[in-house]
Parts: sequence; C-alpha cells; structure tokens
Amino acid sequence: MRRFLAVLAVLSLLVIPVDAAETTKYVALTFDDGPSGRYTRRLLDGLWEREVKATFLLCGYRIKDYPDITQRIFDEGHEIGYHGYTHKNMKEMSRRTVASEIMDTQALLPEGCEPVFLRPPGGCCSDAVRQVAEARQLAILSWSVDPRDWATSDTAAVERAVLKNVKDGDIVLLHDMTVSSVQAALDIVDVLKDQGYEIVTVSELVKLRGVNLKPGKTYTSFPVVLK
Repeated sequence: MRRFLAVLAVLSLLVIPVDAAETTKYVALTFDDGPSGRYTRRLLDGLWEREVKATFLLCGYRIKDYPDITQRIFDEGHEIGYHGYTHKNMKEMSRRTVASEIMDTQALLPEGCEPVFLRPPGGCCSDAVRQVAEARQLAILSWSVDPRDWATSDTAAVERAVLKNVKDGDIVLLHDMTVSSVQAALDIVDVLKDQGYEIVTVSELVKLRGVNLKPGKTYTSFPVVLK
C-alpha cells in the first residue's frame, strides 16, 4: 500500500495544470427591447443575487421612460448596447435616420456609458445600417440561440429551447418585457451554472476569445477557434 501511495504521489507531480480559460464554457445572455419597469427590476434583482452580468440592448424611448432603471443596469456592471430609439425596422431607414436612432439613444445613456454594439430591431440589417455602424465604430450584434420568448408565456418551453441548443460561446436572445421571460431567464441562469457555464457580457466573451471587433461587421457567437 505504501508503494502504491508513493507512486500516486509521483504521478500527481506529473499532472500539468490546465488553464481554466481553456476548460470553462462561456455564454452571453442578451436582453432586448427594455427597460420595462417592474420586469427589468425583477430581472436585475435575480441577476444580482446570482452574481451574473448580462448585456442589455436598450430602446431610446424606453430609456426616456425609465432612466433610473437604465442607470441601475449600468451601475451594476451590466453591458448596454443600442437597439434603436423607436424600435422600428432599420432595414427601411436611410443612413441619416439610422444615425439619428443611435444618437438620440446615446444622448439618454448614463454618463460614461459607451456602447460598442448595435443590435437592429428584429436583427434587420441593411447596407445603411452597416455603414452607420462602421462610421460610429459599432459592431452589429446578432445571436445564435433564439427561444422566441416574446411569443409565448410558456416558461418551460423557453427554457427547453435554450438548454437544448446552447453551447460554448453562444449569444442567447431574450427579453425582459414579461414575467414569463424573466422567470425563464433566471431559471436558465441556474441550470447553466449547474452545467459549468460561466455567464458573461458579450464584451467579456469577446475578450476571452481574443477577438478584435470590426465596426460594421455582424457577430452571432464567439466559439473557441482551434489553431
């Protein structure tokens, strides 16, 4: 037995530690269309309790209605991105109108908040959107997992749609506009953490993956790239 333990001790010295960054799975949760009052507050409460940071793609007209919640999102370390001012289809807008949607929203953001992402409503993009994004040094943020939580009040169905498809490096599209969406999001956080995922903001995921964002380019996920 002593010889066996001695061998184990020697073998343990030969084990090469693996960098946690190479083994941890990461996912970014993104929330569109807010802030929405009590639902966003409930979501923020849940994320705070779970020590999780998310990315919020905010609409200007809703920031105007809920400046206190917008400030809280920023103060609690979440990431903020642009989702337009009016939430209208940017694909049908001129470059000037797209630029106004961004600038009018920017004027309402907390001091020091400098978004690096634009997510056009519905993901509807055009040359005009890409050109404005490039000119304003913004990357266009899409998604890789969409449970369509806005279309159902079935919390369990939303959770299944995410958990069945999510993988390392994914960007999950969610909303903070209904109680069912918020509850599903918090349940998803709990399960993902149990499965070994670390939930991060999109910018944190970009940094972890060593990606240099290109303004005007669309990104759907940030998986590990094998060299």
